[in-house]
Amino acid sequence: MTIISAPKGYRAIGQASYANDAAFSLVRDSEDRSFLLVQGDAKGFVGTLEGEIVLCPLTLENARALARQFPWLAPQRIPEGKPSFGFGDRLGMATPGHVRSLTGYDVFPIFAQQSVRENDRTGRSFAEVLTDATFGVFREGYDQGFGADADHLKNLKDAEDAARAGFTFFTCDPGDHVQDVETLSSDQLCTAFNALENAKTWQGQYLDRTFQIGDDLLLRFGEEDLYRAGVKYGRAIEHAAEMYFGLARLLPDGFDFEISVDETESPTTPLEHLFVALELRRRGAKFVSLAPRFVGAMEKGVDWRGDLDQFKADLLSHAAIARCVGGYRLSLHSGSDKFSLYSLLADATGGCCHVKTAGTSYLVALDVLAHKDPGLFRDIAMFSLAAFAKDKATYHISADVSRIPPLESVADDGLPGLVEAHDSRQVLHVAFGSVLNSSLGERLVSAILEVEDEHLIALAAHLGRHIQGLGGELHE
Repeated sequence: MTIISAPKGYRAIGQASYANDAAFSLVRDSEDRSFLLVQGDAKGFVGTLEGEIVLCPLTLENARALARQFPWLAPQRIPEGKPSFGFGDRLGMATPGHVRSLTGYDVFPIFAQQSVRENDRTGRSFAEVLTDATFGVFREGYDQGFGADADHLKNLKDAEDAARAGFTFFTCDPGDHVQDVETLSSDQLCTAFNALENAKTWQGQYLDRTFQIGDDLLLRFGEEDLYRAGVKYGRAIEHAAEMYFGLARLLPDGFDFEISVDETESPTTPLEHLFVALELRRRGAKFVSLAPRFVGAMEKGVDWRGDLDQFKADLLSHAAIARCVGGYRLSLHSGSDKFSLYSLLADATGGCCHVKTAGTSYLVALDVLAHKDPGLFRDIAMFSLAAFAKDKATYHISADVSRIPPLESVADDGLPGLVEAHDSRQVLHVAFGSVLNSSLGERLVSAILEVEDEHLIALAAHLGRHIQGLGGELHE
């Protein structure tokens, strides 16, 4: 079948695809609104008949109908034997560039990835995130499979909402239930531990026991070690197990579940990691990935900082525990632009790892604007500075606005440097929600559509650096 021309006023995006005596293509109208064009049997699709074709809005219902025609468009669980990588997309426009970043590499992509916090700030829903990713994958004809991650879930209701939308990967963030033990005296720690429901059980299972982890690591729970682990993570473990079993009732055929304890003040020690993993296993919670809080500065939008030798030693211990306890992935959160760590993570885990990025794709869009539309970029940068004090509250960053030069003193050709410099980069990174919820949001989207080719090339190059560093095997 040869697809007929789009109606007057529409232009094709990408190539047509064919299935079951029907042809499918993406088109845009004169106002840059996108539609799915269907020629032939359009059963299951909702749209407007235009002569011999149906023009369908890009909705979750139509994305699901398209996935029935092309099964590779339905989100999948993470396969074993290769690294996985999460691509956040705060604009809903980045998936084609993300697809292109994978060219030549055997890494499983999570193209639909967004947290509740990000959705609250952008005004999007899990359904919209998955819809945008699905049509982006279709546009590129990527048929190797992808996942969908509902990130940093704090409660079961949000997890269930994501499950009903079609997500396959659920990241539980029990951080609200993690207790800071650094400020507790020995007596306070003992009192807090003994008040826990499982205190006696844990004493029998862990106290003064030595655990052989692989060939080279021995871990032993002394009294203070156990008290710290139990008080710090006990309630978080219960919360994570409750979310897991709630999802299991809704998704009896299975799903991918990740535990994230990375957004805490103090690093996760190997003993604490072992305690969390064993306790979740004891409860029957099947998780495929765990994100500890690593040592050093794991800040948003910039490379890691700290003692690299200490990080390597810490990483090897965490990787050994993950292999020993159940072969789950070790997950690197706030993974954007951590170029100094990717090869270390891949080597330590043998590729059984996951990297999660989010804001770096938004920064790519701003970098393109800085080159192509400096006036709009300058407006966004000024707005971001004004919103920074409010927007930084929930992020781990060290940006100091006093170190950013007055924007009026920066020439147009110096604006791209603001996207690269540590302080201004983090300001731009965390203010995305305020920008997108203002009139600047529509201007940003329109401007990026005008330079779409450059945007997708820049995304493929920047995220490709991440993938290359992670060490996915090259396809011939």
